[in-house]
Amino acid sequence: MTSFFRKSLFCLCACLASATVARAEEPDLIFRKSTTFKLLTPNDKLATYAIDDPAVAGVACYFTAPERGGVAGAFGLVEQTSDISLACRQYAPIQFKQKFSQGDVVFRESRSVFFKRMQIVRGCDARRNVLVYMVYSDKLVEGSPKNSTSTVAIQPWGAGEAPRCADFLNR
Repeated sequence: MTSFFRKSLFCLCACLASATVARAEEPDLIFRKSTTFKLLTPNDKLATYAIDDPAVAGVACYFTAPERGGVAGAFGLVEQTSDISLACRQYAPIQFKQKFSQGDVVFRESRSVFFKRMQIVRGCDARRNVLVYMVYSDKLVEGSPKNSTSTVAIQPWGAGEAPRCADFLNR
């Protein structure tokens, strides 16, 4: 019984620690719009968020994700759908903070209590000097074919040359 209690306590601490890490990287909520009315529980909504690319200054990605309401949604126990749209834009001079690999994770968020995540990943089209962002959800057992892609053509901002994303790719 003592061993079971220790294991349970360890799992609880691990879950709390991972929740703390996730809160540190929270995206900025831009707005929410109700899509379904529910009388006594929270409505279903679409929520639009913004995140800055942690490795590329001057680029922000906006994503809209459905948030299910109802009793289970109010307590965070419902599995969210995988219908997520994405748009990324240059809003300032682009500066690469570090080298990166194709498919590096820009942002990750849980979409259910267990085993389902939404991820935004980044790549570089070196030939055209374009950053490519893709959002998708994955599920441990079934996977998910739903995804969305956005691009940011790296343009000069003010005086000077635009950096080349190929110069910052790990090869």
